[in-house]
Amino acid sequence: MKLPVFLEPYVALVKGVNPKDNATLIFRQLGLPVVGLLVFMMVWSGAAKNIETSLGNFPGPVEVYNQFTNLVDEHQAEKEKAQAFFERQQARNEARMAQDPDFVSTIRPYTGAPTFFDQIKTSLFTVFTAFVIGSLIAIPIGILIGMSDGLYRAVNPIIQLFKPVSPLAWLPLVTLVVSALYISESPMFQTAFIVSAITVLLSSIWSTIINTAVGVATVSKDLLNVSKVLNLNAWTHVTKILIPSAIPMIFTGLRISLGIAWMVLIAAEMLSQSPGLGKFIWDQFQNGSSESMSRIMVAVLVIGLIGFFLDRLMLLLQKTVSWDKSAVLR
Repeated sequence: MKLPVFLEPYVALVKGVNPKDNATLIFRQLGLPVVGLLVFMMVWSGAAKNIETSLGNFPGPVEVYNQFTNLVDEHQAEKEKAQAFFERQQARNEARMAQDPDFVSTIRPYTGAPTFFDQIKTSLFTVFTAFVIGSLIAIPIGILIGMSDGLYRAVNPIIQLFKPVSPLAWLPLVTLVVSALYISESPMFQTAFIVSAITVLLSSIWSTIINTAVGVATVSKDLLNVSKVLNLNAWTHVTKILIPSAIPMIFTGLRISLGIAWMVLIAAEMLSQSPGLGKFIWDQFQNGSSESMSRIMVAVLVIGLIGFFLDRLMLLLQKTVSWDKSAVLR
């Protein structure tokens, strides 16, 4: 079994193979990022002591860590309350059924406030919903306009017109349209979720469309000639020639779109008051307690970490499905 590339210098160092070179490589891979983080923490801690706000000093690393542990404790306490709530219902239903075998038991949902980690899950679900739907729309459009220079010239002005539009501009329009069209007595999804997802979709699909179109339009002429010689039908031409050749560019667009989607989502949740990290930040800002800034900083750091891991996930997916194995995790 072949080792992952990033583990090779560690194994070689243990075996005594080129110890100086491998130690240098490990320091570059692991040591330099650690040094950078330590310097950042020192600068952050020093600057925080000198920033006075209406709620007190700006939170430093220690205060933020303490609030993170508090959020973990609150999450665990809330889950214990929910479990106890369902256990009490179950006990009451069993007692009623013992008295009346025809009794039909029901379980009411727990209506406690969502915790910080519940908000994270909600935001991830929203962004993935918008990203997947957007990708299913953007990639076919990109392929179509990439195959036709005339169609590309016709559609490109529309793309360039809407690509720079801020999500703050889309949000009120989307809210009005969804409120008018999404009417149901028992809706499957909350209106705020639909609004946030559509806003994210409208703001993030353009990079995927453009990169897919460029990738398709720049497919090697030799491959196109092979397709003509073999007289491939349209479906085979797209699936066997165009898409495999354009995969690197498609994934570049997908990575950019996912990053934009994650950034846009937080703003959309704040303004639409849709459950998620954006609403958590806004609620803490409105709360105005001495703990609020530390909790907002926790959310900021978590948003950054999630964004980083989403990008790494897309890069790993690209390396898995693409013929181009030159993409390196940096």
